[in-house]
Amino acid sequence: MNSDSDLQIAGDILEVQHLLQPAREHPETVAEFVGLARAVAADRSQWEHLVEYDATSRWYHRLRTGPGYEVWLLSWVPGQGSGLHDHGRSSGVLTVLEGELTERTERGARALSAGAQRVFAPGYVHEVVNDSLEPAVSLHVYYPGLTAMPMHTAACSVAAEATV
Repeated sequence: MNSDSDLQIAGDILEVQHLLQPAREHPETVAEFVGLARAVAADRSQWEHLVEYDATSRWYHRLRTGPGYEVWLLSWVPGQGSGLHDHGRSSGVLTVLEGELTERTERGARALSAGAQRVFAPGYVHEVVNDSLEPAVSLHVYYPGLTAMPMHTAACSVAAEATV
């Protein structure tokens, strides 16, 4: 008699090298870029010593580059914001490392605390602001690398605030 319980695999299937997927050297999927952001966020030694706070303008530092992508570190003192913008042809992953940020879109506002991640496609329009009383730090991964950050009119920003 043949049944599912009769099927047995001899040995360790993970030892069969031709069945294993080779590890990618660089991320290629949305999930892999999210994983990259999480890995960098978890390793504070990669970024913590670089963070600076500037009360006159938003501080940013390119932390890493890879084939077609960039990883940026940004700090936000209370009241600082990005202005309403998109990222041109780039997709992205925003990860809050410390503090809290507010993301505003035409759909409303969302509080993002440490550990929160947002994934967005090309043309996604938003504004990121530190509405809290404490500084914040965020990590941004862009694919392809950021070449444009078109600004949008404040009228859209007012509409977003009105829906909150």
